[in-house]
Amino acid sequence: MKRYPMFMCLQNRPCLVVGGGKVALRKAESLLQSGAQLKIIAPQLDHELADLLNQYTHQATWQAREFQDQDIAGHYLIIAATNQRAVNARVAELADQQQIPVNVVDNQAACSFILPSVVDRSPVMIAVSTGGASPVLARQLRMKLETMIPSSCGQLAAITEEYRDQVKQRFADPEQRKQFWEQTLRGPFAELVYAGNSQAARQLLDEMLTQPSRVSTVGEVYLVGAGPGDPDLLTFRALRLMQQADVMVYDRLVAQSILDMASQTAERIYVGKEKANHAVPQEGINALLVRLAKQGKRVLRLKGGDPFIFGRGGEEIETLAENGIPFQVVPGITAASGCASYAGIPLTHRDYAQSCTFATGHLKNGTIDLDWEKLAQPRQTVVFYMGLTGIEVISRELIKHGTPSELPAALIEQGTTRNQRVHIGTLASLPELVKQRSVRAPTLTIVGEVVKLHEKLQWYQPERHVAASEFSRNLEPQE
Repeated sequence: MKRYPMFMCLQNRPCLVVGGGKVALRKAESLLQSGAQLKIIAPQLDHELADLLNQYTHQATWQAREFQDQDIAGHYLIIAATNQRAVNARVAELADQQQIPVNVVDNQAACSFILPSVVDRSPVMIAVSTGGASPVLARQLRMKLETMIPSSCGQLAAITEEYRDQVKQRFADPEQRKQFWEQTLRGPFAELVYAGNSQAARQLLDEMLTQPSRVSTVGEVYLVGAGPGDPDLLTFRALRLMQQADVMVYDRLVAQSILDMASQTAERIYVGKEKANHAVPQEGINALLVRLAKQGKRVLRLKGGDPFIFGRGGEEIETLAENGIPFQVVPGITAASGCASYAGIPLTHRDYAQSCTFATGHLKNGTIDLDWEKLAQPRQTVVFYMGLTGIEVISRELIKHGTPSELPAALIEQGTTRNQRVHIGTLASLPELVKQRSVRAPTLTIVGEVVKLHEKLQWYQPERHVAASEFSRNLEPQE
Protein backbone atom coordinates (compact mmCIF):
# COMPACT_ATOMS: atom_id res chain seq x y z
CA MET A 1 0.00 0.00 0.00
CA LYS A 2 1.28 3.44 -0.91
CA ARG A 3 -1.15 5.05 1.54
CA TYR A 4 -2.32 3.76 4.90
CA PRO A 5 -6.13 3.88 5.12
CA MET A 6 -7.50 5.29 8.36
CA PHE A 7 -10.34 7.37 9.83
CA MET A 8 -9.32 10.31 12.05
CA CYS A 9 -11.31 11.69 14.96
CA LEU A 10 -11.45 15.48 14.51
CA GLN A 11 -14.06 16.21 17.17
CA ASN A 12 -13.05 19.53 18.81
CA ARG A 13 -9.60 19.33 17.19
CA PRO A 14 -8.10 22.59 15.81
CA CYS A 15 -7.85 22.36 12.03
CA LEU A 16 -6.73 24.93 9.45
CA VAL A 17 -7.83 25.61 5.88
CA VAL A 18 -5.75 28.10 3.90
CA GLY A 19 -7.87 29.51 1.08
CA GLY A 20 -11.36 30.92 0.65
CA GLY A 21 -12.65 29.69 -2.72
CA LYS A 22 -14.88 26.88 -4.00
CA VAL A 23 -12.34 24.17 -3.25
CA ALA A 24 -11.85 25.46 0.29
CA LEU A 25 -15.65 25.39 0.66
CA ARG A 26 -15.80 21.64 0.05
CA LYS A 27 -12.96 20.92 2.45
CA ALA A 28 -14.33 23.20 5.16
CA GLU A 29 -17.77 21.63 4.94
CA SER A 30 -16.38 18.12 5.51
CA LEU A 31 -14.22 19.25 8.42
CA LEU A 32 -17.10 21.04 10.13
CA GLN A 33 -19.37 18.03 9.70
CA SER A 34 -16.64 15.96 11.38
CA GLY A 35 -16.74 18.22 14.43
CA ALA A 36 -13.46 20.04 13.89
CA GLN A 37 -12.73 23.48 15.34
CA LEU A 38 -11.94 25.20 12.09
CA LYS A 39 -9.87 28.27 11.27
CA ILE A 40 -9.85 29.66 7.75
CA ILE A 41 -7.20 32.09 6.57
CA ALA A 42 -7.88 33.93 3.29
CA PRO A 43 -8.07 37.57 2.17
CA GLN A 44 -11.58 36.96 0.82
CA LEU A 45 -14.29 34.29 1.14
CA ASP A 46 -16.51 32.77 -1.49
CA HIS A 47 -20.09 33.78 -0.62
CA GLU A 48 -21.12 30.14 -0.13
CA LEU A 49 -18.22 29.59 2.23
CA ALA A 50 -19.22 32.72 4.16
CA ASP A 51 -22.77 31.37 4.46
CA LEU A 52 -21.39 28.05 5.70
CA LEU A 53 -19.33 29.73 8.43
CA ASN A 54 -22.41 31.66 9.56
CA GLN A 55 -24.05 28.29 10.24
CA TYR A 56 -21.10 27.20 12.42
CA THR A 57 -20.37 30.36 14.38
CA HIS A 58 -19.31 28.39 17.49
CA GLN A 59 -17.10 26.05 15.51
CA ALA A 60 -15.40 28.16 12.83
CA THR A 61 -13.45 31.43 12.54
CA TRP A 62 -12.13 33.43 9.60
CA GLN A 63 -9.04 35.60 9.53
CA ALA A 64 -9.20 37.96 6.52
CA ARG A 65 -5.53 38.15 5.55
CA GLU A 66 -2.72 36.36 3.74
CA PHE A 67 -1.16 33.21 5.20
CA GLN A 68 1.86 33.69 7.50
CA ASP A 69 4.40 31.07 8.58
CA GLN A 70 3.39 31.22 12.24
CA ASP A 71 -0.18 30.20 11.34
CA ILE A 72 0.93 26.58 11.17
CA ALA A 73 1.49 26.09 14.89
CA GLY A 74 -1.03 24.36 17.10
CA HIS A 75 -3.11 22.61 14.44
CA TYR A 76 -4.04 18.95 14.27
CA LEU A 77 -4.64 18.88 10.52
CA ILE A 78 -4.10 21.38 7.68
CA ILE A 79 -5.47 21.76 4.16
CA ALA A 80 -3.91 24.14 1.62
CA ALA A 81 -6.58 25.16 -0.90
CA THR A 82 -5.48 28.45 -2.43
CA ASN A 83 -5.01 29.15 -6.14
CA GLN A 84 -1.37 30.10 -5.54
CA ARG A 85 1.05 27.20 -5.93
CA ALA A 86 3.81 28.96 -3.98
CA VAL A 87 1.56 29.52 -0.97
CA ASN A 88 0.33 25.93 -1.03
CA ALA A 89 3.89 24.64 -1.26
CA ARG A 90 4.97 26.80 1.70
CA VAL A 91 2.06 25.54 3.82
CA ALA A 92 3.01 21.95 3.01
CA GLU A 93 6.69 22.54 3.79
CA LEU A 94 6.00 24.10 7.19
CA ALA A 95 3.42 21.44 8.13
CA ASP A 96 5.86 18.68 7.22
CA GLN A 97 8.56 20.24 9.36
CA GLN A 98 6.23 20.22 12.36
CA GLN A 99 4.86 16.74 11.50
CA ILE A 100 1.30 17.97 11.03
CA PRO A 101 -0.80 16.05 8.48
CA VAL A 102 -1.32 18.25 5.43
CA ASN A 103 -3.31 17.97 2.22
CA VAL A 104 -2.50 20.19 -0.75
CA VAL A 105 -5.26 20.41 -3.36
CA ASP A 106 -4.21 19.11 -6.79
CA ASN A 107 -0.67 18.31 -5.64
CA GLN A 108 -0.44 14.69 -4.59
CA ALA A 109 3.32 14.78 -4.09
CA ALA A 110 3.02 17.49 -1.43
CA CYS A 111 0.31 15.67 0.55
CA SER A 112 1.06 13.66 3.66
CA PHE A 113 -2.57 12.46 3.42
CA ILE A 114 -5.18 12.48 0.67
CA LEU A 115 -8.93 12.81 0.92
CA PRO A 116 -10.95 9.85 -0.39
CA SER A 117 -14.33 9.86 -2.07
CA VAL A 118 -16.82 9.04 0.69
CA VAL A 119 -20.12 7.20 0.97
CA ASP A 120 -21.69 8.72 4.07
CA ARG A 121 -24.18 6.57 5.97
CA SER A 122 -23.10 7.86 9.36
CA PRO A 123 -21.96 6.22 11.51
CA VAL A 124 -21.13 3.92 8.59
CA MET A 125 -18.49 5.56 6.41
CA ILE A 126 -17.02 4.03 3.27
CA ALA A 127 -13.98 5.69 1.73
CA VAL A 128 -12.77 5.03 -1.81
CA SER A 129 -9.30 6.07 -2.88
CA THR A 130 -7.06 5.49 -5.87
CA GLY A 131 -4.08 6.92 -4.02
CA GLY A 132 -4.43 10.10 -6.05
CA ALA A 133 -3.99 8.25 -9.35
CA SER A 134 -7.52 8.91 -10.61
CA PRO A 135 -9.93 10.98 -8.49
CA VAL A 136 -12.61 10.67 -11.19
CA LEU A 137 -12.45 6.86 -10.99
CA ALA A 138 -12.77 7.08 -7.20
CA ARG A 139 -15.92 9.18 -7.58
CA GLN A 140 -17.39 6.74 -10.09
CA LEU A 141 -16.76 3.84 -7.72
CA ARG A 142 -18.35 5.82 -4.90
CA MET A 143 -21.46 6.44 -7.01
CA LYS A 144 -21.73 2.70 -7.69
CA LEU A 145 -21.52 1.98 -3.97
CA GLU A 146 -24.21 4.60 -3.32
CA THR A 147 -26.65 2.50 -5.34
CA MET A 148 -25.81 -0.67 -3.40
CA ILE A 149 -25.93 0.55 0.18
CA PRO A 150 -29.35 1.38 1.71
CA SER A 151 -29.77 4.91 2.99
CA SER A 152 -30.82 3.45 6.37
CA CYS A 153 -27.56 1.55 6.79
CA GLY A 154 -26.35 4.14 9.29
CA GLN A 155 -29.51 3.73 11.35
CA LEU A 156 -28.92 -0.02 11.37
CA ALA A 157 -25.39 0.48 12.70
CA ALA A 158 -26.61 2.93 15.35
CA ILE A 159 -29.21 0.48 16.69
CA THR A 160 -26.75 -2.41 16.80
CA GLU A 161 -24.36 -0.17 18.75
CA GLU A 162 -27.11 0.43 21.33
CA TYR A 163 -27.41 -3.32 21.87
CA ARG A 164 -23.75 -4.28 21.93
CA ASP A 165 -23.54 -4.55 25.73
CA GLN A 166 -26.81 -6.52 25.97
CA VAL A 167 -25.63 -8.97 23.31
CA LYS A 168 -22.29 -9.31 25.10
CA GLN A 169 -24.07 -10.18 28.33
CA ARG A 170 -26.37 -12.63 26.56
CA PHE A 171 -23.54 -14.39 24.68
CA ALA A 172 -20.30 -14.67 26.62
CA ASP A 173 -18.62 -16.65 23.85
CA PRO A 174 -17.26 -14.28 21.13
CA GLU A 175 -18.06 -16.84 18.43
CA GLN A 176 -21.69 -17.01 19.56
CA ARG A 177 -21.90 -13.22 19.46
CA LYS A 178 -20.52 -13.22 15.95
CA GLN A 179 -23.06 -15.81 14.77
CA PHE A 180 -25.89 -13.89 16.44
CA TRP A 181 -25.02 -10.65 14.68
CA GLU A 182 -24.47 -12.33 11.33
CA GLN A 183 -27.92 -13.93 11.47
CA THR A 184 -29.55 -10.77 12.82
CA LEU A 185 -28.12 -8.45 10.18
CA ARG A 186 -29.29 -10.77 7.40
CA GLY A 187 -32.79 -11.28 8.75
CA PRO A 188 -36.07 -9.50 9.48
CA PHE A 189 -34.47 -7.14 12.01
CA ALA A 190 -32.35 -5.48 9.32
CA GLU A 191 -35.28 -5.32 6.90
CA LEU A 192 -37.42 -3.57 9.48
CA VAL A 193 -34.75 -0.91 9.86
CA TYR A 194 -34.35 -0.53 6.11
CA ALA A 195 -38.12 -0.17 5.80
CA GLY A 196 -38.04 2.70 8.32
CA ASN A 197 -39.67 0.79 11.19
CA SER A 198 -36.96 1.14 13.83
CA GLN A 199 -39.42 0.73 16.73
CA ALA A 200 -40.50 -2.72 15.51
CA ALA A 201 -36.86 -3.58 14.84
CA ARG A 202 -35.90 -2.82 18.44
CA GLN A 203 -38.86 -4.83 19.70
CA LEU A 204 -37.78 -7.82 17.61
CA LEU A 205 -34.21 -7.54 18.83
CA ASP A 206 -35.43 -7.47 22.46
CA GLU A 207 -37.41 -10.67 21.83
CA MET A 208 -34.42 -12.34 20.19
CA LEU A 209 -32.31 -11.61 23.27
CA THR A 210 -34.81 -12.35 26.04
CA GLN A 211 -37.04 -15.06 24.56
CA PRO A 212 -35.35 -16.51 21.48
CA SER A 213 -37.75 -19.48 21.41
CA ARG A 214 -40.69 -17.12 20.86
CA VAL A 215 -39.18 -15.38 17.87
CA SER A 216 -41.29 -16.17 14.85
CA THR A 217 -39.85 -18.46 12.22
CA VAL A 218 -42.20 -17.01 9.60
CA GLY A 219 -40.47 -15.50 6.61
CA GLU A 220 -41.40 -12.32 4.79
CA VAL A 221 -42.90 -11.31 1.45
CA TYR A 222 -41.43 -8.52 -0.66
CA LEU A 223 -44.04 -7.16 -3.05
CA VAL A 224 -41.83 -5.45 -5.62
CA GLY A 225 -42.76 -3.42 -8.67
CA ALA A 226 -40.44 -4.29 -11.56
CA GLY A 227 -41.42 -1.29 -13.66
CA PRO A 228 -42.51 -1.32 -17.31
CA GLY A 229 -39.56 -3.26 -18.74
CA ASP A 230 -36.29 -1.33 -18.75
CA PRO A 231 -34.16 -2.79 -15.91
CA ASP A 232 -32.52 0.61 -15.37
CA LEU A 233 -35.85 1.85 -13.98
CA LEU A 234 -35.73 -0.44 -10.93
CA THR A 235 -35.41 1.24 -7.55
CA PHE A 236 -32.41 0.64 -5.31
CA ARG A 237 -34.57 -1.14 -2.74
CA ALA A 238 -36.14 -3.38 -5.38
CA LEU A 239 -32.71 -4.51 -6.57
CA ARG A 240 -31.49 -5.18 -3.03
CA LEU A 241 -34.50 -7.33 -2.16
CA MET A 242 -34.31 -9.16 -5.47
CA GLN A 243 -30.76 -10.21 -4.67
CA GLN A 244 -31.47 -11.61 -1.21
CA ALA A 245 -34.74 -13.50 -1.75
CA ASP A 246 -35.02 -17.27 -1.28
CA VAL A 247 -37.96 -17.64 -3.67
CA MET A 248 -39.11 -15.49 -6.58
CA VAL A 249 -42.75 -15.55 -7.68
CA TYR A 250 -43.04 -13.59 -10.91
CA ASP A 251 -45.51 -12.54 -13.61
CA ARG A 252 -45.49 -12.73 -17.39
CA LEU A 253 -44.84 -8.99 -17.76
CA VAL A 254 -41.50 -9.07 -15.92
CA ALA A 255 -38.72 -8.75 -18.50
CA GLN A 256 -36.05 -11.46 -18.68
CA SER A 257 -33.34 -8.83 -18.22
CA ILE A 258 -34.91 -7.99 -14.85
CA LEU A 259 -35.24 -11.64 -13.83
CA ASP A 260 -31.52 -12.05 -14.54
CA MET A 261 -30.75 -9.41 -11.90
CA ALA A 262 -32.36 -11.44 -9.10
CA SER A 263 -30.47 -13.89 -6.91
CA GLN A 264 -29.26 -16.80 -9.02
CA THR A 265 -29.80 -19.19 -6.09
CA ALA A 266 -33.46 -18.25 -5.58
CA GLU A 267 -36.13 -20.76 -6.49
CA ARG A 268 -38.24 -19.37 -9.36
CA ILE A 269 -41.98 -19.87 -9.64
CA TYR A 270 -43.82 -18.56 -12.70
CA VAL A 271 -47.41 -17.48 -12.12
CA GLY A 272 -47.86 -15.42 -15.30
CA LYS A 273 -51.32 -14.28 -16.27
CA GLU A 274 -52.79 -13.52 -19.65
CA LYS A 275 -56.42 -12.75 -20.31
CA ALA A 276 -58.40 -15.98 -19.94
CA ASN A 277 -55.14 -17.92 -19.50
CA HIS A 278 -53.82 -17.82 -15.95
CA ALA A 279 -50.89 -20.10 -15.15
CA VAL A 280 -51.98 -19.85 -11.51
CA PRO A 281 -55.32 -18.29 -10.46
CA GLN A 282 -55.06 -15.19 -8.27
CA GLU A 283 -56.41 -17.03 -5.23
CA GLY A 284 -53.72 -19.66 -5.79
CA ILE A 285 -51.01 -17.00 -5.90
CA ASN A 286 -52.26 -15.53 -2.63
CA ALA A 287 -52.18 -18.95 -0.96
CA LEU A 288 -48.73 -19.69 -2.43
CA LEU A 289 -47.23 -16.56 -0.91
CA VAL A 290 -48.63 -17.45 2.51
CA ARG A 291 -47.40 -21.03 2.30
CA LEU A 292 -43.87 -20.08 1.28
CA ALA A 293 -43.58 -17.43 4.00
CA LYS A 294 -44.77 -19.88 6.65
CA GLN A 295 -41.88 -22.11 5.60
CA GLY A 296 -39.58 -19.31 6.79
CA LYS A 297 -38.59 -18.14 3.32
CA ARG A 298 -37.97 -14.66 2.04
CA VAL A 299 -40.39 -14.44 -0.85
CA LEU A 300 -39.97 -11.97 -3.69
CA ARG A 301 -43.30 -11.28 -5.37
CA LEU A 302 -42.15 -9.56 -8.56
CA LYS A 303 -44.79 -7.77 -10.60
CA GLY A 304 -44.55 -5.70 -13.76
CA GLY A 305 -45.15 -1.97 -13.35
CA ASP A 306 -46.38 -0.91 -9.92
CA PRO A 307 -48.05 -3.50 -7.64
CA PHE A 308 -50.84 -1.12 -6.60
CA ILE A 309 -51.85 0.14 -10.05
CA PHE A 310 -53.89 -2.62 -11.73
CA GLY A 311 -51.39 -5.11 -10.33
CA ARG A 312 -53.62 -6.84 -7.76
CA GLY A 313 -51.06 -6.06 -5.09
CA GLY A 314 -53.82 -4.94 -2.73
CA GLU A 315 -55.50 -8.35 -2.95
CA GLU A 316 -52.24 -10.14 -2.23
CA ILE A 317 -51.18 -8.16 0.81
CA GLU A 318 -54.73 -8.32 2.16
CA THR A 319 -54.34 -12.09 2.28
CA LEU A 320 -50.87 -11.77 3.84
CA ALA A 321 -52.19 -9.44 6.54
CA GLU A 322 -55.06 -11.82 7.35
CA ASN A 323 -52.53 -14.62 7.89
CA GLY A 324 -50.07 -12.56 9.93
CA ILE A 325 -47.34 -12.67 7.29
CA PRO A 326 -44.82 -9.79 7.43
CA PHE A 327 -44.50 -7.95 4.14
CA GLN A 328 -43.18 -4.79 2.57
CA VAL A 329 -44.16 -3.08 -0.65
CA VAL A 330 -41.69 -1.51 -3.07
CA PRO A 331 -43.37 0.76 -5.63
CA GLY A 332 -42.35 0.53 -9.26
CA ILE A 333 -42.70 2.90 -12.19
CA THR A 334 -46.15 2.19 -13.54
CA ALA A 335 -46.59 1.48 -17.24
CA ALA A 336 -48.48 4.71 -17.89
CA SER A 337 -45.61 6.85 -16.64
CA GLY A 338 -42.77 4.77 -18.03
CA CYS A 339 -44.20 3.99 -21.48
CA ALA A 340 -45.52 7.50 -22.03
CA SER A 341 -42.14 8.98 -21.10
CA TYR A 342 -40.26 6.68 -23.46
CA ALA A 343 -42.73 7.53 -26.23
CA GLY A 344 -42.28 11.27 -25.75
CA ILE A 345 -45.89 11.75 -24.65
CA PRO A 346 -46.30 13.82 -21.46
CA LEU A 347 -49.43 12.69 -19.64
CA THR A 348 -50.22 16.26 -18.61
CA HIS A 349 -49.41 19.55 -20.31
CA ARG A 350 -50.70 23.03 -19.60
CA ASP A 351 -51.74 23.53 -23.22
CA TYR A 352 -53.45 20.17 -23.71
CA ALA A 353 -54.45 18.30 -20.54
CA GLN A 354 -54.86 19.35 -16.92
CA SER A 355 -55.70 15.88 -15.59
CA CYS A 356 -54.89 12.26 -16.28
CA THR A 357 -57.03 9.18 -15.68
CA PHE A 358 -55.87 5.56 -15.54
CA ALA A 359 -58.45 2.92 -16.52
CA THR A 360 -58.35 -0.84 -16.94
CA GLY A 361 -59.31 -2.35 -20.25
CA HIS A 362 -61.24 -5.16 -18.61
CA LEU A 363 -62.80 -5.62 -15.21
CA LYS A 364 -62.67 -8.60 -12.86
CA ASN A 365 -65.84 -10.03 -14.41
CA GLY A 366 -64.34 -9.78 -17.89
CA THR A 367 -66.46 -6.83 -19.04
CA ILE A 368 -65.45 -3.31 -20.05
CA ASP A 369 -68.32 -1.60 -18.28
CA LEU A 370 -66.56 1.66 -17.32
CA ASP A 371 -67.79 5.13 -16.39
CA TRP A 372 -67.62 6.34 -19.98
CA GLU A 373 -69.05 9.78 -19.25
CA LYS A 374 -66.15 10.63 -16.91
CA LEU A 375 -63.62 9.13 -19.30
CA ALA A 376 -65.02 11.25 -22.16
CA GLN A 377 -64.40 14.58 -20.44
CA PRO A 378 -62.37 17.15 -22.44
CA ARG A 379 -58.83 18.41 -21.65
CA GLN A 380 -57.72 15.22 -19.97
CA THR A 381 -55.51 12.28 -20.85
CA VAL A 382 -56.94 8.77 -20.51
CA VAL A 383 -54.59 5.79 -20.24
CA PHE A 384 -55.98 2.28 -20.68
CA TYR A 385 -54.14 -0.69 -19.20
CA MET A 386 -54.79 -4.14 -20.68
CA GLY A 387 -57.15 -2.63 -23.24
CA LEU A 388 -55.87 -4.24 -26.42
CA THR A 389 -58.51 -6.95 -26.80
CA GLY A 390 -61.27 -4.47 -25.99
CA ILE A 391 -59.96 -1.66 -28.19
CA GLU A 392 -63.07 -1.63 -30.39
CA VAL A 393 -65.33 -1.22 -27.36
CA ILE A 394 -63.12 1.50 -25.91
CA SER A 395 -63.09 3.45 -29.17
CA ARG A 396 -66.81 3.04 -29.77
CA GLU A 397 -67.95 3.94 -26.25
CA LEU A 398 -65.74 7.02 -25.92
CA ILE A 399 -67.02 8.37 -29.23
CA LYS A 400 -70.58 7.49 -28.26
CA HIS A 401 -70.24 9.51 -25.04
CA GLY A 402 -68.92 12.63 -26.73
CA THR A 403 -65.18 12.19 -27.27
CA PRO A 404 -64.21 13.52 -30.73
CA SER A 405 -63.41 10.65 -33.09
CA GLU A 406 -60.38 12.57 -34.40
CA LEU A 407 -58.84 12.92 -30.92
CA PRO A 408 -55.15 11.82 -31.11
CA ALA A 409 -54.41 8.39 -29.66
CA ALA A 410 -51.38 6.14 -29.29
CA LEU A 411 -50.65 2.47 -28.81
CA ILE A 412 -47.31 1.81 -27.06
CA GLU A 413 -46.23 -1.77 -27.54
CA GLN A 414 -43.56 -3.26 -25.24
CA GLY A 415 -42.83 0.19 -23.89
CA THR A 416 -39.36 1.10 -22.49
CA THR A 417 -37.78 -2.02 -24.03
CA ARG A 418 -35.61 -2.43 -27.11
CA ASN A 419 -38.69 -3.77 -28.91
CA GLN A 420 -40.81 -0.70 -28.21
CA ARG A 421 -43.15 0.29 -31.02
CA VAL A 422 -45.29 3.43 -30.99
CA HIS A 423 -48.38 3.57 -33.20
CA ILE A 424 -49.97 6.99 -33.61
CA GLY A 425 -53.50 7.50 -34.88
CA THR A 426 -56.84 8.78 -33.68
CA LEU A 427 -59.48 7.40 -31.36
CA ALA A 428 -61.47 6.21 -34.37
CA SER A 429 -58.50 4.54 -36.06
CA LEU A 430 -57.25 2.56 -33.04
CA PRO A 431 -59.01 -0.75 -33.92
CA GLU A 432 -57.65 -0.63 -37.47
CA LEU A 433 -54.14 0.14 -36.20
CA VAL A 434 -54.22 -2.96 -34.04
CA LYS A 435 -55.23 -5.15 -37.00
CA GLN A 436 -52.91 -3.68 -39.63
CA ARG A 437 -49.84 -3.60 -37.38
CA SER A 438 -50.56 -6.90 -35.59
CA VAL A 439 -50.12 -5.15 -32.26
CA ARG A 440 -49.57 -7.58 -29.40
CA ALA A 441 -49.67 -7.33 -25.62
CA PRO A 442 -48.28 -5.79 -23.54
CA THR A 443 -49.61 -2.59 -25.09
CA LEU A 444 -50.67 0.64 -23.40
CA THR A 445 -53.31 2.91 -24.93
CA ILE A 446 -53.18 6.69 -24.52
CA VAL A 447 -56.03 8.94 -25.65
CA GLY A 448 -55.72 12.72 -25.56
CA GLU A 449 -54.36 15.88 -27.16
CA VAL A 450 -50.95 15.25 -25.56
CA VAL A 451 -50.33 12.52 -28.14
CA LYS A 452 -49.69 15.34 -30.63
CA LEU A 453 -46.39 15.96 -28.86
CA HIS A 454 -44.99 12.51 -29.67
CA GLU A 455 -43.41 13.48 -33.01
CA LYS A 456 -41.71 16.53 -31.47
CA LEU A 457 -40.65 15.02 -28.14
CA GLN A 458 -39.76 11.41 -28.97
CA TRP A 459 -36.25 10.70 -27.73
CA TYR A 460 -36.04 6.95 -27.19
CA GLN A 461 -35.13 5.46 -30.57
CA PRO A 462 -34.63 1.71 -30.67
CA GLU A 463 -34.25 0.53 -34.26
CA ARG A 464 -37.83 -0.71 -34.66
CA HIS A 465 -39.32 2.34 -32.94
CA VAL A 466 -38.50 4.70 -35.83
CA ALA A 467 -40.00 2.42 -38.45
CA ALA A 468 -43.20 1.92 -36.45
CA SER A 469 -43.71 5.63 -35.93
CA GLU A 470 -43.22 6.38 -39.63
CA PHE A 471 -45.61 3.60 -40.58
CA SER A 472 -48.29 4.74 -38.14
CA ARG A 473 -48.21 8.30 -39.49
CA ASN A 474 -49.21 6.86 -42.87
CA LEU A 475 -52.32 5.35 -41.28
CA GLU A 476 -53.96 8.67 -40.36
CA PRO A 477 -57.67 8.38 -41.22
CA GLN A 478 -58.79 10.20 -44.35
CA GLU A 479 -62.01 12.22 -44.48
